[in-house]
Amino acid sequence: MSRIHSAVLLACGLLTSPILAAAAAAQAGDPMAACPLHAQHQAAAQGADIDERGDHTMGFAHTRTTHHFLLESDGGVIRVDANNPADTQSRDAIRQHLAAIARAFAAGDFASPLAIHDRVLPGIPEMTRLKALIHYSFKETDRGGKVRITTLDPQALAAVHSFLRAQIGDHRTGDPTEPPSRR
Repeated sequence: MSRIHSAVLLACGLLTSPILAAAAAAQAGDPMAACPLHAQHQAAAQGADIDERGDHTMGFAHTRTTHHFLLESDGGVIRVDANNPADTQSRDAIRQHLAAIARAFAAGDFASPLAIHDRVLPGIPEMTRLKALIHYSFKETDRGGKVRITTLDPQALAAVHSFLRAQIGDHRTGDPTEPPSRR
């Protein structure tokens, strides 16, 4: 073998080795991917992270409260209640948080969901752009409060529904993902 031929083979080997190593690493992926419960483990870890960030951001414990995200034909509802009717601390924190959420969302400020979910939820870019077409109103309930979201605009409605569906999934509420008229 000539020196030139050897040099070409060596150069090719040096150039392709990192590419082959990267491809092997990507193919290997997550070493736990072979676990039959891997997806459940990943979802549980993500849910625990959301719960922890949510407790910090919202100012009340998810273990002492119940969230609901309800789709309606003209928008939807974010509702949070203290699990125990005597838990006035959680009730008051819920009311404070949801009143602030209604004001922030109306201004196009979705920093709170970003802090909780660690990502921009579906629908938020459109809800921000179409904020003048969406109405948010806060109302106290016996155990907490709710934010009613309404719009007459089809694009804004689709965005609100996308946002609420993402909340349903991330918070694992089990709420319906269609408004009552479509169920």
